[in-house]
Amino acid sequence: MAAPKKGRRSPGGQGRPGRVLAFILIAMVALTGGMFASGHTTPRLGIDLAGGTSFTLEAKNQPGRPNAINQTNMNTAVGIIERRVNGLGVSEAEVQTQGGRHIIVNIPRGTNAKQAREQVGTTAQLGFRPVLVSTSGAKAPEPTPSASGGAKDKGDKSKPSGSPSPSASASTQGRAVTDALKASGPSATPSASASQDGKSDGKKNDQKSPTPSPSATDMASLQKKLEAVDCSTKEGRSDAAKAAANALPTDTIVACRKDGGVKEILGPVSVEGTGVSSANAAFDSQTGKGWLVQLKFTSNGSKKFAEVTGQLASKAPPQNQFAIVLDGEVVSDPSVSTSIAGGQAEISGNFTQQSAQDLANVLSYGALPLSFDVVNETSVTAALGGEQLNAGLIAGAIGLGLVIIYLVAYYRGLALVALASLLCSAVLTYTIMVLLGPAIGFALNLPAVCGAIVAIGITADSFIVYFERIRDEIREGRTLRPAVERGWPRARRTILVSDFVSFLAAAVLFIVTVGKVQGFAFTLGLTTLLDVVVVFLFTKPLMTILARRKFFASGHPWSGLDPQRLGVRPPLRSSRRRPSATVDPKEA
Repeated sequence: MAAPKKGRRSPGGQGRPGRVLAFILIAMVALTGGMFASGHTTPRLGIDLAGGTSFTLEAKNQPGRPNAINQTNMNTAVGIIERRVNGLGVSEAEVQTQGGRHIIVNIPRGTNAKQAREQVGTTAQLGFRPVLVSTSGAKAPEPTPSASGGAKDKGDKSKPSGSPSPSASASTQGRAVTDALKASGPSATPSASASQDGKSDGKKNDQKSPTPSPSATDMASLQKKLEAVDCSTKEGRSDAAKAAANALPTDTIVACRKDGGVKEILGPVSVEGTGVSSANAAFDSQTGKGWLVQLKFTSNGSKKFAEVTGQLASKAPPQNQFAIVLDGEVVSDPSVSTSIAGGQAEISGNFTQQSAQDLANVLSYGALPLSFDVVNETSVTAALGGEQLNAGLIAGAIGLGLVIIYLVAYYRGLALVALASLLCSAVLTYTIMVLLGPAIGFALNLPAVCGAIVAIGITADSFIVYFERIRDEIREGRTLRPAVERGWPRARRTILVSDFVSFLAAAVLFIVTVGKVQGFAFTLGLTTLLDVVVVFLFTKPLMTILARRKFFASGHPWSGLDPQRLGVRPPLRSSRRRPSATVDPKEA
């Protein structure tokens, strides 16, 4: 029989347990150092543990949509608001309907309440409108010699053109309005038939336009609105934004630029916000624009955007500009020199990083189907959650104490291995939860605490499986070192199957549930993965090292591996049976 080769490892052997053990210890130190370096030493708590802010939103009736407030639109709004709030890095936010007209939004403490309020209350109704008249200092188209004595709208008086003030010539503004309306196409509001491409031939055009020409009353009304709007104050801009937001897409409106001061008359919506498929904030240092918002259009929106920019490119300032209007306020009004194709555009307008990200956030998740007012804002205390947390921690401490007593009483010295493994798992779990707070917005709530407590039993079960496999090998008469190596493959399969079932249950629970239950599922899944890491990289190499120590290898009564206590019978040491002498029958 061939002698066994020297250095051959037994099944499941681990050649360098010290290196593996050092690796996980270094990882623990690195995670702990990263936790302190990040400035966060405690997990981010959910609203039930830390308190927070609660908003009550009330849906408003919208002009032209008498039946807009319904259950379908309310549910759609809940989903959009929830995605917006979580887009801020907030986790465990609660968004739910209350009655037929109200939505309750609960946000944990630690979130910028003002920023969150702007996010949840912003309707995000986006529209691209042509600029007809602007008080920014850009001159309106000057009349050509043939147009200087041309026809004027009734009731208009000749005044010097190109004035940037609100009192610019009514004739010039009226002509600018009618020209822009005509250029906007048949779907716009009434267009003028007395001009073509911004020029007048001085004669009445006998052709009838598809829609009636604007009356002098309409021109005077727009002029009065332009003069009445005060964009120099916050209150004036707010009033103008509300009036513009309540207008129909086919209406001509007066709006203020968001940065203040400038007011504009804008034509009907050429491209609606539904034509935008995605938006993101970016910093453009090459052109000096700073922070801006990049838009990507749908195929239909891209086509419309290319058409309208192509029409505006041939016009003189300010009619070669299009205004990006968000909730009745002009965010940006860039000029156009050529048709913009390709389905991409960008919004610039003195954005900060935060404001650019906020705008991209609301545009990415879509416009709310309804308009809302924040009718109530209250602070939520954590008194009830704190009491429940204390009760849960007491229950967890009692359970952990009972587990420790059982391990010490039954496994004796091996209980030290189990406790060291539990401590390793606790350090990894705590540091990762702390780091996940600022990284992905993870917030620890009561169900998540329950998931961590349940994980204690799952982790202890893995140790017990491995210890029992080792003890079974010893019962079969093997010494400790081969018992540790031979018992590992069988224990490994059992541990992996058990943890896979737990992780699968946590994953399914996380996918099919919402709100706080997801916190329980996330914590359970995380601790299950860490259980595999701890058993493979800490418990197994630690047992391999301890198997070489005399206290455990000799089967000390307090090691938990005493052969007599395990019921092992000493092997029979009788000499080999000698072969009995055979007698030849012939000799007999």
